[in-house]
Amino acid sequence: MSDSVLAVNRRASREYELLEKLEAGVALTGTEVKSAKAGRVNLKDAYGLVKGGEVWLLNCHISPFSHGNWTNHEPLRMRKLLLHRSEIRRLIGRTTEKGQTLVPTRMYLKNGRIKCELALAKGRKTYDKREQERRRTIDREARTAVLER
Repeated sequence: MSDSVLAVNRRASREYELLEKLEAGVALTGTEVKSAKAGRVNLKDAYGLVKGGEVWLLNCHISPFSHGNWTNHEPLRMRKLLLHRSEIRRLIGRTTEKGQTLVPTRMYLKNGRIKCELALAKGRKTYDKREQERRRTIDREARTAVLER
C-alpha cells in the first residue's frame, strides 16, 4: 500500500536545516482520524517537544470533524507521538543541544495508520535563507534554459 500524504510543512525546509528524519505514530481520537483522512491538517506552526520521557506534538491544527457531535475533538490539543524508547532517549540528548528542535515535516497515511515524519532541525540564519533562495532561483533558471533549447 502506498503512502498518501495528508499534510506537508513546506515552511520547515525553508526555515530550518533538517539534520535527521524519523517516523512516528500519532495517538489520535476517532474524529481526529476522520478529519485528518479528509486532509484537514495544518502543520505550519507545529513543533515537537520531549517532556517526561514522552514526545508530544504541539500546535498541530486538525480541524473538527464536519459530521462530529459533542464528542468532537479540540483542534490544537497536545498529541502524543509514538516512538521507540531508544529513539526517545536519543532525541532527549539531541534536543537539549543549543539550537536544535523537533519539526514535523509531513503527516501521511501508511498501511491505514497516520504517521508523522519528524525532523531534528537547526534554525537557519537570515543570510542562509537568502543564499538558499538564490541557489533555488539559479537552478530554476538553468532548468528553464535547458527546456527552451
